[in-house]
Amino acid sequence: MNFSFVFSRAFLLSLIGAIGFALIAIWVGDKRIDNFDRMIISKIQGAESAGLTALMKLFTFIGSGVIVSVLAIAMLVVLIKLHERRLLLFYGGVLIGSALLNSVLKSIFHRLRPTLHRIIEVNGYSFPSGHSMAAFTFYGIITFLLWKHIPNVYARVALIAVGSILILAIGISRIYLGVHYPSDIVGGYLASGTWLAASIGLYQYILERRQRKIKVRA
Repeated sequence: MNFSFVFSRAFLLSLIGAIGFALIAIWVGDKRIDNFDRMIISKIQGAESAGLTALMKLFTFIGSGVIVSVLAIAMLVVLIKLHERRLLLFYGGVLIGSALLNSVLKSIFHRLRPTLHRIIEVNGYSFPSGHSMAAFTFYGIITFLLWKHIPNVYARVALIAVGSILILAIGISRIYLGVHYPSDIVGGYLASGTWLAASIGLYQYILERRQRKIKVRA
């Protein structure tokens, strides 16, 4: 693997994500994104039905703190049993860092949640979406960890497709259920994507340095 290429690409993706998040944050602050939010909310909530509501509640449950925490701990146990110390530190750091980043960003922006049509009730600030950040970070890091252990191209495509569908569906469910603006979801994806890309880039950089040291000693 060309670690320098991976690091450079990860840094570039992180930079793009940070710029995208900054733009969304500015537009949220001066309310220039309100029309976009209303249009998307109208389209998504306009499809409301009993069956779709049940499905959206399922997806929002899959992205909830309880489920993500259970799955995260299960993966943590697997890494411990495999004695993957470096991966364990990387994995735990990424998840904890994402949660802390979301708390910090919410406390900075103090955006109130939508009030027009709520199907469920939740507390806390709205921007960026915690569900979106948690889903993007968790399923993104799982995809990254599994990727190198799956040699088959079709299996890799399926892995990315499943992860992407879950992340997207969880975000849409929050809009459908009336607890987030679309810009909250996009902001969450961008913030989490920035953090995840930067973390992967740093991890690959550290691996490259370790391999170079081993080669020098040999």
